[in-house]
Amino acid sequence: MHKWYVVQVQSGQEKKVKKTLEENRESSGMSDLVHEVLVPTENVAEVKKGQQKVSEKKLWPGYILVRMQLTDDAWMYVRNTNGVLGFLGGEKPQALMQSEVDNILKDLEEKKKGVVQKHNITIGDKVKITDGVFVNFIGTVSEVFHEKGRLSVLVSIFGRETRVDDLEFWQVEQAPSESEVT
Repeated sequence: MHKWYVVQVQSGQEKKVKKTLEENRESSGMSDLVHEVLVPTENVAEVKKGQQKVSEKKLWPGYILVRMQLTDDAWMYVRNTNGVLGFLGGEKPQALMQSEVDNILKDLEEKKKGVVQKHNITIGDKVKITDGVFVNFIGTVSEVFHEKGRLSVLVSIFGRETRVDDLEFWQVEQAPSESEVT
């Protein structure tokens, strides 16, 4: 019975480990035991210097999912693959419950359908300006232009609301909430 297991790998090596596991399973006699290897990713859109770029982002850096029949040989095959640090659960890995797997696969399927905006800033959010003339000012987002990678923020200068236009997403960060400041 093939079940899903979480395998910890060196961060940045996820795709390489997946490729190695898939390519070597035939010659190692593991094709019946190691059935599927999955690196959970999503497409993320971000705007840099006015250009929108879509890149693939790993959902769980340093982890992959392997659907396999857990035998001593299969465990050793996966465990001894370059870049693998170990199974989640150590010497006695626990398979994911089918409900967990179903939720993960459903979530991945939904993420493949669309592109996620890297910057989840919305109108009304409090942000701190980190670059430019108004650096360190905290204001409220008044407009967001995701396709251009820009936004407008209202800041208070000498007690008056002043609109700061044409800020890029990288020029702001989420402002700490009131409770975090104290």
